[in-house]
Amino acid sequence: MAILVRTQLEERVKKGDLTFTPALDTFQLRGHAVDLRVGFTFLIARHARTNEEGRVGITGDSLKSSRDNFDVVLLEEGQYFDVLPGEHVLISTLEKVKMPKDLMGVLYPRSSVNRRGLSVDLSGIIDAGYEGNLVIPVRNNSLARPFRVYPGERICQVVFEELAQPIPDMEESRYHKKDIATGALPELDNTEVELIKQGKISELKEKYKVEGQG
Repeated sequence: MAILVRTQLEERVKKGDLTFTPALDTFQLRGHAVDLRVGFTFLIARHARTNEEGRVGITGDSLKSSRDNFDVVLLEEGQYFDVLPGEHVLISTLEKVKMPKDLMGVLYPRSSVNRRGLSVDLSGIIDAGYEGNLVIPVRNNSLARPFRVYPGERICQVVFEELAQPIPDMEESRYHKKDIATGALPELDNTEVELIKQGKISELKEKYKVEGQG
């Protein structure tokens, strides 16, 4: 795989096979990466809910993530968001990205953001063919000091790599063409998750083994 440099990124954008909405500005294009900006949607994990049993803590569960476990904050232009000490939030990118089938993206934090004391815990992949906003996990590592985040500021960067060949149509990511406030955190309910929940790992590995392996 080859990493695209600025001139190649500009060519891809001009051709329209790699698109950003809203369009990129000159501050975002780097020598071999593209900076993405903070959007207006923030998700804050709830720690407890009240039901007939009383006040019940919400357990973090990677196999069961519900939209109801998060508070959604939608900002307007001119507003900002204070990340409180020790707080972990999810931030939507300003840009929607539309990837061609022969490119993948690798997300990295901007070092200038991490140096402020905000931890952008990011090293994810943007799948070839993906379309939509991206979700950026951010944590305030300070024990006492809030950190202010402004919609529009650059928060992370994407390195684009060419694949050896375009990928075929594959199962869509649960984030594909969805806003994080309305569709990115549904209840997970599929065969893989159910087998894991039931502890049937051997059944999963045998039943869904990639052909040609010993």
